[in-house]
Amino acid sequence: MIKKQHLFSIALLVIFCFSCNEVSTSRTSIAFDKLLTNSKVNPSTIESEQPTFSWIIHVEGFNKSQSAYHILVASSKEKLDEDNADLWNSDKVNSHKSTFVKYKGKSLEPLQKYFWKVKIWDEQGTVSRWSEIQEFEMGLMTNENWGASKWITLNKDTRTSEHRFRGYKRGNMKESKPVNGFAASYFRNELELDKKVENAQVYICGLGYYELYLNGDKVGDHVLDPAPSNYDKQAYYVNYDITEQLKSGKNAFGIILGNGFYGQNISWSRDPESNKKGVSYGQPTVRCLIKLNYTDGTSADFYTDENWKEATGPIVFNNIYGGDTYDARYELGNWNTVGYNDAKWGNAKVTSPDVKKISASQIPPIKKLKEFEPQKVFKGSDGNWIVDFGQNIAGWVKLNVKEKEGQLIEVVTTEALLTNGKDIFKGSTGGGANGMAQIYKYICKGDDLESWEPKFSYHGFRYAKITGISRKPDADMIKAVLVATDIQETGNFTSSDELLNKMHSISKWTIVDNVHGIPEDCPHREKCGWLGDAHAFCEYALYNYDMYDFYKKYMEDIKTQMRPTKGHNNPEKKWLVPTMIAPGKRTSTYAKIDWGVATMYLPWYNYKFYGDETIVKDYYEPMKGLTDFYLNYKGENGIMQDGMGDWCPPRWDRRKNPKAMECDPIISANAYFYDVLGIMERFAKMNNDASYEAQMKQEKEALKKAFNKEFLVTIPNTSYKWYQSQTATVQALQFGIVPENEIENVVNGLAHDIVAVKGGHHSTGIHGNRYIYTVLTENGKGDLAHEILTTPEFPSQTYVMNSGFTTWPERQFVWEEMEGPTNSLNHPMHSGFAAYFYESLGGIKSSEDQPGYKVFTVNPEFPTAIRKTEVKVPTPYGDITNNWSIKDEVLSINLEVPFNTKARVLVTPSELESLEINGVPISEFEQNNTVEIAEGVIILGSGEYIIAYSKS
Repeated sequence: MIKKQHLFSIALLVIFCFSCNEVSTSRTSIAFDKLLTNSKVNPSTIESEQPTFSWIIHVEGFNKSQSAYHILVASSKEKLDEDNADLWNSDKVNSHKSTFVKYKGKSLEPLQKYFWKVKIWDEQGTVSRWSEIQEFEMGLMTNENWGASKWITLNKDTRTSEHRFRGYKRGNMKESKPVNGFAASYFRNELELDKKVENAQVYICGLGYYELYLNGDKVGDHVLDPAPSNYDKQAYYVNYDITEQLKSGKNAFGIILGNGFYGQNISWSRDPESNKKGVSYGQPTVRCLIKLNYTDGTSADFYTDENWKEATGPIVFNNIYGGDTYDARYELGNWNTVGYNDAKWGNAKVTSPDVKKISASQIPPIKKLKEFEPQKVFKGSDGNWIVDFGQNIAGWVKLNVKEKEGQLIEVVTTEALLTNGKDIFKGSTGGGANGMAQIYKYICKGDDLESWEPKFSYHGFRYAKITGISRKPDADMIKAVLVATDIQETGNFTSSDELLNKMHSISKWTIVDNVHGIPEDCPHREKCGWLGDAHAFCEYALYNYDMYDFYKKYMEDIKTQMRPTKGHNNPEKKWLVPTMIAPGKRTSTYAKIDWGVATMYLPWYNYKFYGDETIVKDYYEPMKGLTDFYLNYKGENGIMQDGMGDWCPPRWDRRKNPKAMECDPIISANAYFYDVLGIMERFAKMNNDASYEAQMKQEKEALKKAFNKEFLVTIPNTSYKWYQSQTATVQALQFGIVPENEIENVVNGLAHDIVAVKGGHHSTGIHGNRYIYTVLTENGKGDLAHEILTTPEFPSQTYVMNSGFTTWPERQFVWEEMEGPTNSLNHPMHSGFAAYFYESLGGIKSSEDQPGYKVFTVNPEFPTAIRKTEVKVPTPYGDITNNWSIKDEVLSINLEVPFNTKARVLVTPSELESLEINGVPISEFEQNNTVEIAEGVIILGSGEYIIAYSKS
């Protein structure tokens, strides 16, 4: 007979063993850091029929990876288990894929919320716990789900303020003409709630910028909403949850509608009086749907229709280029609150704009991101006050003033001062190009302190001249507000060289100032999405910011911008070809090769950085058609006879000094096209298009042969060769056009031109400047790359910084010789070179065969002047960090490799001999860890490493 205490001991042992087993399976070290649906955390209004799921894992140790996953998707949290998941139970899938896993369940319904979770198995077969429950909500998905809501617009323009006009003059116009554009519209309506609301969602689409109000307060923190597009083909709506803002009883909704780009019928028009539509799509209009779900299970819709009231108000002029004019004497009081007397308001006009598709906006919204106080205040030559905010930004000014009734306050914003510093210099902001100077106007009502900031325009500026004020401006009176798309900064670079750190900062500023729903060329004169500019800075932007959705949206802009265009060699045939600018009515010509290749480069870069093939599949046919269109320009010599040119090299002016562009536009365009043929070869393979893949391979080989035959020449009085300009030579080296046996000669030819001919300076525009520092460094000329970057003499990046610029100017001129710096001083195409900081100095590049940093290269290459760098590169698997320093010719690398990825560390044979990992020789580390060593490469799995070796 077993004694009681023995039974008790056995029971304890059983419990203990059970507990131990529980710990070994459920208390695994596998932890979910982040879970994403369509690259977002718990998103609303997604409209993908097949959403994608991604997860970032943290696991201690080395060489950790995923071997399988299991996903559940259900219509409720309660059903989210293996027996009841009613939408998708993937079961265990043996796969290392942890990013952009496509949903493969039942059809998803509009406006429904869904729930999901995942668990994974690591390389040892250890299973994780289920992740925390995630959710996503579908959008309207189809036009039919807008229900009974209607597009409404202003019925009658009742503006009477004498300040409703602006002067307009551009091109060959002999004198300025008064223009007023479409009026800003004010709409209101009231909703009475007699039931308790469980959930309330707003869906609103403005054709033109809008602001939405509920019971006197603005809904959300977006500004300049929504992002511009080719509105007749693709418009975007925005969703807000207003459950908490609604109250029982009556509620007042208000909408202010401005012109934005949709109703911009003034700038770029030859004669805005005779052509009322100009480059606009028509009079602005708005559509709004409020979906109400009550706690008793019933639901209702409230929406815009002819019952909404309309009026004009204090915004008496608004133009995206010219600015806002606000006449406070025409304020409407509490117009967006309950009980407001709108008896004198008219009824909104119902309209039917030409819009083929409305989709939920997936990109980050434009927001007010930062405020700047005056850094210096002084009087200009005319006695009016000038404020220097210290930084060239995109945005607007914010005023707090106290002046008499009817007092006009004008704020003229500019990027620069005269060279002598005595007054503002309008340069790119004076309206010479688009016909309207950057001016904000405020007319006082004379009611104590008055506060105002614009709603429907933004400017590029550092300086502001103020007229109409009775005292010296200070931080209490005026501030500058940075307004831009809220792209999240995810990468980072710093080095031992403060000059490079400053260049990095300027490069980022130049990008941030130029993202307003599209990648712009500049934030003032044009605000256009030039395709050449877009691909020039794309890679650097991807290193620094989360741009996944941004570039997918811009690809839709390019696609919807495509126009039927007749061929060159075959004029009877027409192809769909983008214009030089996308989106919008201002188009320029068809996109020349070196601009149009953005259509292929943007999907390629997005795929390389994120690893999601969707963008390649979605736009394959348009890319294929455009490639064929450019092949139609092939001449008898095998060279495409098309190209725009290496824009803005030093001293270049297309009218006064066109020869300063030393690179023939045909050469630079064909260099790009060679690279793009290789990209299209890869894309064809991804799309199982074997015949086109073979064609691209053949065309690429033929172009390489023709390119070298036509353009590779010997430099007179030397044994060196080059492609007749720095830019073309750099491109040929970057894209692999140079024959293997000529690489050394060509590199030396490039160095010869830089040093012996140009005196240690670059002569590149946007095409060459993107790659020149990387190419030199990769070919053993790192010190020369650093020299031409940091020489203080013109032309160089350091010269620009020493001239006082806080963003990169469009042109490269000797500024001291000019009255003021002409052209744009804020052009992100010149930020592209700074990818060099990450790919060369930081040494981090994604593999092209396993993109999205599934496998990545670690190979810091640097000049002797640089002693350390620190980089963080965001990836879909987590952050890569690579902090290296060199001391006494020993290179020490602190490297973090994310879970489920591998790093390819490149080393020479001599470096391998002295190499240590985490304090022990590589041979000893190899005995206790999984390490692959191939010729010149050490492959490391996930983990944190300290790698040290003597630098050969």
